[in-house]
Amino acid sequence: MKIELLAPAGNYEKLKTAFYFGADAAYIGGKDFSLRSFADNFTRDEMTEAVKYAHKLGKKIYVTVNIFAKNADIRLMEDYFAFLQSTGVDAAIISDSGVFYAAKKAAPELNVHISTQANLTNKYAVKFWAEQGAARAILARELSLEEISEIHSYVPEIELEAFVHGAMCISYSGRCLLSNYLSGRDSNRGECVQACRWKYQVRKKDELSDSGWLDVEEDGKGTFIFNSKDLNMSRHINEMQEAGICSFKIEGRMKSEYYLATVINAYRRCIDGGYSTEVERELLTAAHRDYTTAYTLGNNSKTVNYTDSQAKGDCDYIGNVCAGGNGFAVVEMRGRFKTGDVLETLSPSENFGKSFKVEKAFTSAGEEVTDCKLVQEKYRINCPYNLSEGDILRRRKV
Repeated sequence: MKIELLAPAGNYEKLKTAFYFGADAAYIGGKDFSLRSFADNFTRDEMTEAVKYAHKLGKKIYVTVNIFAKNADIRLMEDYFAFLQSTGVDAAIISDSGVFYAAKKAAPELNVHISTQANLTNKYAVKFWAEQGAARAILARELSLEEISEIHSYVPEIELEAFVHGAMCISYSGRCLLSNYLSGRDSNRGECVQACRWKYQVRKKDELSDSGWLDVEEDGKGTFIFNSKDLNMSRHINEMQEAGICSFKIEGRMKSEYYLATVINAYRRCIDGGYSTEVERELLTAAHRDYTTAYTLGNNSKTVNYTDSQAKGDCDYIGNVCAGGNGFAVVEMRGRFKTGDVLETLSPSENFGKSFKVEKAFTSAGEEVTDCKLVQEKYRINCPYNLSEGDILRRRKV
């Protein structure tokens, strides 16, 4: 069974980045009916072009239609599913049984993948969806490898997909009401405010505190009592494949191009060459919270990141390579850098991980500078490697 590396793409540029760095497929959202309303997402024209682009590369596009729908949504969805089928998208990702019914009615040739939001935690639920005609089940994050293996043995005819990397939700399979309760933005309809990442206090009902407030502390480390660690299953890809997983999913339609490039590149190398210290080091370079394997290896009570809600990484994102060769590279700046800085290459090619010192830098107007501080300016800098469009430059933090 061939492994599929499945990446998020919040817009067309991120889609190109995902495929350049080695994703076999990407999941995207339209402007409606998706659980990431605040990603850029794709218009219908962009979606049509995305499918053509992916298929030209021999890759796949899956479209999320995974909100918990209301009656008015279903009426609009039938036209949407007919459109998706006409574009040739490889599957729609659905969580709601009513939405599934609408999809099968309006677009009978469209493959359907059942979202993790459908709470696929047992083999009987997966069997049910297989019998309805679903092509794939995206398993709940709460499952262990042993449970996944049992599901695969019981329903071998359906493809199994699982998350391997990215942000975790504090709520059971992502079904959260906290955002709606505190902000009026419903996470189950794509507007999550990520209230679980906030710092919390508790009010005392007596007068022991002058302010009436005391910090909530967990093990003396802080007050982020709802804030999950990030998932990282890179060490266990082989075990997940043996359990029956065929699609390995990275979370992050809201994440940056740099984040996607780093994580996809690491997992591509892990899948193709096995886990290594290089992969481990690479997954520390992009922004992340403390890592966890969640529940895949069994019960785990240490999935909360008490320290803070802020992400961290070992590298600064410097810029995107637009062209390279002849001892120079043209870089669209994303992070300030200066001559004398040592930059590192992020690339799917043999140039990956190579470093060089910036000795000369010129603006697009040809002016030589020592401080490259204009965001999105295309600087021409010396570079001993023949970098390609799509490569990325970064700087390791001291």
